[in-house]
Amino acid sequence: MRSYELLFIVQPGLDEDEMDTLMERMQSAVRDNGGKILRIDTMGQRKLAYPIGKHTEGRYMILQAEMDQTVIRQVERLIALSDDIIRHLLVRMDEEEE
Repeated sequence: MRSYELLFIVQPGLDEDEMDTLMERMQSAVRDNGGKILRIDTMGQRKLAYPIGKHTEGRYMILQAEMDQTVIRQVERLIALSDDIIRHLLVRMDEEEE
């Protein structure tokens, strides 16, 4: 398995319970399919560089995990089905960064 970093922006109107539920779904999608979570970081709410839909702010979240293609497909499927995530970026980490 390779290490990946998933950055996603969540719409700012979610309360803490909804954020916890969303993060738990993301974590279980990784764990249930054989992945391993390395780190979770909440960067907080920030102003977006440009409006996305009607949003000018968003909550930034980073999830680092070891995943294979099966896990990546499940995580991207979950993101596509979620209306709360307005943007995401999944990148493979270099061996030196790990």
